[in-house]
Amino acid sequence: MSLYAAYAGNLDARLMTRRAPHSPLRGTGWLNGWRLTFGGEQMGWEGALATIVEAPRSQVFVALYDIAPMDEDSMDRWEGVGLDIYRRMRVRVHTLDGEEPAWVYVLNGYEGGLPSARYLGEIADAAESAGAPHDYVMELRKRPC
Repeated sequence: MSLYAAYAGNLDARLMTRRAPHSPLRGTGWLNGWRLTFGGEQMGWEGALATIVEAPRSQVFVALYDIAPMDEDSMDRWEGVGLDIYRRMRVRVHTLDGEEPAWVYVLNGYEGGLPSARYLGEIADAAESAGAPHDYVMELRKRPC
């Protein structure tokens, strides 16, 4: 098993059971020194896509999943790794049990552009369903789209 840190729509455990049915939710945590942003507007179907970038004094809420080997390829296909939309990157996630090494998907595009209202709403709903703090969810809901 490898540990995957989801920060956007994949925060929703119900959605992940369809995308990676053999990969259980392990818990949640924070990417310290990173922020959620959007970019690659030309790559998306309806606006900019979620990604993370390094940013001191910022945090991104994540859900951690133990990704089974049989689910890794389907996750890469879903995230557009073969289409050069996203790539995997290793990060350290801060949890109540300490730091955990994990991988995330990072956009292969420049930061900038606005997400659609529907997409941003999905991300906020997913964060809420994963147990993100209320102020984090509200910050997502107030972002421009």
